[in-house]
Amino acid sequence: MLRVRDLMSRDVATLDVNDTLDLADDIMRLGRVRHFPILDAGKVAGVLSQRDLFRAASSSLLQLEYQTARHWLATVPVKAVMSTTIHAIGPDRPVRDAVDMLVEHKIGCLPVVENDTLVGLLSETDCLQYLSRLLALADERQGLPELPPAE
Repeated sequence: MLRVRDLMSRDVATLDVNDTLDLADDIMRLGRVRHFPILDAGKVAGVLSQRDLFRAASSSLLQLEYQTARHWLATVPVKAVMSTTIHAIGPDRPVRDAVDMLVEHKIGCLPVVENDTLVGLLSETDCLQYLSRLLALADERQGLPELPPAE
């Protein structure tokens, strides 16, 4: 059975609850990161997504100049806009459970936590990349069996 640890990213960019949104914005732009687990004293306290950052950015609402928007972002701590409802999963759980959680909660990632410590991140992209490999294998083997219609 495929486990979360088999697909998760182990090298995870994190932010501290007291970091500011300009840092998050810089890392998201430069590193092509869409989700940050937010740590408080080493424990996962929330998740900041690209969507959270967009909602907080006044430039889209007020049409501010880029430098003015950056100055404003530098005054807002991550903890003010992060999602505090944490949906996390253990590394030994089946990937199917993780996918079900992503779909049920309409979220883009799951922090992977073991013994209260962040050990990785499983994103919808990780799952889609695996699905793509499965579909390629199915194409080589002349397709997948028919699935019943979705409910």
